[in-house]
Amino acid sequence: MTIHNMAAMCEPAVPRSTILVVDDVPANIQVLAQILKDQYTVVFAKSGEEALAMAKKVVPDIILLDVMMPGMDGYAVCAKLKASSTLSHIPVIFVTAMGEVEDETKGLEVGAIDYIMKPANPAIVRCRVHNHLEMKRQRDLLRQIALVDGLTGIANRRRFDEVFAAEWRRAQRKQMSLSLIMCDVDHFKNYNDHRGHQAGDDCLRMVAQAIATQINRPGDMAARYGGEEFVCILPDTDLTGAQFIAESIRTELAALGLPHPASPVGSVVSLSLGIATAVPGPDWPAHDLIALADAKLYEAKKSGRDRFCGAIMEQAGAPD
Repeated sequence: MTIHNMAAMCEPAVPRSTILVVDDVPANIQVLAQILKDQYTVVFAKSGEEALAMAKKVVPDIILLDVMMPGMDGYAVCAKLKASSTLSHIPVIFVTAMGEVEDETKGLEVGAIDYIMKPANPAIVRCRVHNHLEMKRQRDLLRQIALVDGLTGIANRRRFDEVFAAEWRRAQRKQMSLSLIMCDVDHFKNYNDHRGHQAGDDCLRMVAQAIATQINRPGDMAARYGGEEFVCILPDTDLTGAQFIAESIRTELAALGLPHPASPVGSVVSLSLGIATAVPGPDWPAHDLIALADAKLYEAKKSGRDRFCGAIMEQAGAPD
């Protein structure tokens, strides 16, 4: 197969991916931009420091990185990318005139996935970029599947743990409110015993969707916490705002009118909800907010269910 035919087989996927080209020589950037611009969105940086800033800003799908640059070289840039929790997933391809085995070994050791030798062959560049983008797309898809609850279709416990840890750190840095809502289906065991597990699964799916429809902002998230328990993460939301969301969830579920004849609370499926809000201090453990939300959920259950209770965590482990 000729290189021309090989390149024809390497058409990019839609939508257009973003490529970050990093090189201290503008002519080299121009060469790669000319090769890739018709198929991808190309952004560039001319130093290691600029590359890291650009990567944080645009989060490219792949990075073509020169090795030999003044100041921070390509190896150092790659190492910093791979040490970042938000950027480590981005594939890095070194583009270099250095062809010794030890150079390639060093690049792979710091986290690069491939090497392209200068001068860049257009067909080779296009095909390797396409192949690595396709592999990244498949990895991203598998990761996304692994973070979705198979029954309800919303985020699973693993995804909740990841997002909550990140939002807790962000709330600490920015000193802003973070709220959690813990939700539990009232007397769900009775529901399963009375209507069967298949109906129970259907019920959980409808409850999950009722919760998800009330979580509208891009930064908010609803997840299945386990069994018949659900949880909502509400960044930059104070207790009053979280209470409004909790009531809207409770009302939305009530409006569905899912029959629950075995419930001592009422004739339809209902939720008890516990709310916890904090502006976390620098040394506060994140699990304290979860514990407070869980305690407020227990309080809602003890108070008669089909309601919410909430509190502000004024200091680590202490509700208002």
